[in-house]
Amino acid sequence: MRVIDLSSPIDARAFEPDEVRHTILSPADGARHMSQGVREHLGVEFDPAVLPDGEFLSLDTLTLTSHTGTHVDAPSHYGSRAAYGPPKNVDELPLDWFVRPGCLLDVSDVPTGAIGAARIKAELDRVGYQLQPLDIVLIRTGADRWAGTRRYFTDFAGLAGDAVHLLLDMGVRVIGTDAFSLDAPFGHIIERYHATGDPAVLWPAHLAGREREYCQIERLANLGALPAPYGFTVVCPPVKIARAGAGWTRAVALVD
Repeated sequence: MRVIDLSSPIDARAFEPDEVRHTILSPADGARHMSQGVREHLGVEFDPAVLPDGEFLSLDTLTLTSHTGTHVDAPSHYGSRAAYGPPKNVDELPLDWFVRPGCLLDVSDVPTGAIGAARIKAELDRVGYQLQPLDIVLIRTGADRWAGTRRYFTDFAGLAGDAVHLLLDMGVRVIGTDAFSLDAPFGHIIERYHATGDPAVLWPAHLAGREREYCQIERLANLGALPAPYGFTVVCPPVKIARAGAGWTRAVALVD
């Protein structure tokens, strides 16, 4: 079995709309920190120099949103109410949604904007695969080539509402993308709304989750490494964060 990493890193050095802060306590710092703790809590002295290389344990402290890096959006992210009942938080989602056969749809030739149902149907026909209930669909837009730059957040293609509903009609409950969002970029959506006055153009992929229960995986990477459009398993359970609308995942594909 081959394991293909489909995840993008969380990197405080890269550009993010919401700044990531990463503080590192080195192993040497950890030894001094432990020595101080022994003194304060046990009332005795401990010389960290007796430890190998004078080092103990490192510690990383991060401040970031649950939408940084590759992550799963839970239904509660889309709104506080849903047509199907109370929307689930990320810690309440069925785990078996996230270990499923995958299908890769390559729409990397589509420019910035929204991808409609017709294009998704055409790509399914091209790869010759019939989606099965609970298959995980991965949308390759090619946006991950801009990861770590400002362009990653402005230049990509998202799904139109009819494309999302097409996949949900086929029994899909998890849709992933290598773009920043499953919707078109923020600026594109606002421009279309100002031009048309139609509220239906406002984040239709996300708002579809208020009508029908499903999850998104955003900010995937390396989808081009998949050897075929199907015949692999996606493993992407989200981190179990209580009462959260999203959780990070180390998404991978398993290929026989």
